[in-house]
Amino acid sequence: MKMITRIKEYRAKKNMTQENLANLVGVRRETIVHLENGRYNPSLKLALDIAKALDATVEELFSFNDE
Repeated sequence: MKMITRIKEYRAKKNMTQENLANLVGVRRETIVHLENGRYNPSLKLALDIAKALDATVEELFSFNDE
């Protein structure tokens, strides 16, 4: 199963850098990079924090597809 994320799209709508988002949710910029590339599955708390920071729902930001 592969994670699909729309973090980059929502972040761009808010003119927010990866660094800005990372600082808001308390992680390193590299974590945001890995999330945006679908190489890292966030904890529920991190997913909720990111959704709140981007004014989105977890369901809007994250989905999975079967590969």
